[in-house]
Amino acid sequence: MPVLFISDLHLCASRPEINRVFFEFLRGPARKAKSIYILGDLFEYWAGDDDLGEPFNASVVGALAECSRAGPSLHIMHGNRDFLLGADFAAACNARLVDDPHSLDLFKTRTLLMHGDTLCTDDVDYQRFRAEVRAPAWRKEFLSSPLAVRKERIGALRAQSEKEKRRKPPEIMDVNRGAVEAMLREHGYPRLIHGHTHRPARHELRVDGRVCERWVLPDWYKSGGALVCDDKGCQMQNL
Repeated sequence: MPVLFISDLHLCASRPEINRVFFEFLRGPARKAKSIYILGDLFEYWAGDDDLGEPFNASVVGALAECSRAGPSLHIMHGNRDFLLGADFAAACNARLVDDPHSLDLFKTRTLLMHGDTLCTDDVDYQRFRAEVRAPAWRKEFLSSPLAVRKERIGALRAQSEKEKRRKPPEIMDVNRGAVEAMLREHGYPRLIHGHTHRPARHELRVDGRVCERWVLPDWYKSGGALVCDDKGCQMQNL
């Protein structure tokens, strides 16, 4: 049975067509998998687990739980948009939250999983912002605010982020080769799978004389896509 990897779905109520693709994926191909890994940004944003009852969120969580209980194990990694997903969310959708980075033996190939944003080290402003909002003190303060206030703050942060992205050269927002090599070296080679950059591709590179590969997962803005891995290797699949 294959293992499936997806990321950067950015699910939200205002994108009904891609939501339909996602729900069909969970009812179809996903159920034939051994495991499913969602490597960040499942949602466009997540304001806290006390928003589980919101109708759209509840529909996604319910579909994930139904799929997971039908067979495949479900593993979810935080992204830069939904890093506030917590234990209540994981329990509700019968999933396991995994750390970033996360290593596994994937059909006898050492494989490192990441969301990918920490590899974009040339984007110094973003890395500074990321460190700020991932700090326990920031998280505690933010989650102590009323849900409506949190959503307003998230809206403001997203608007500022979009403004910042328009002024940055595209290459700054891509991964840094040195950061990629360092992670492969630290975690034992030879495969890295990540999302975040929205630049789906397979890259082959040499690290310390070893042939390595880096798979970049597709986003789900225009269509769905997954990396499908089995004992024969990995390949991209449109959904």
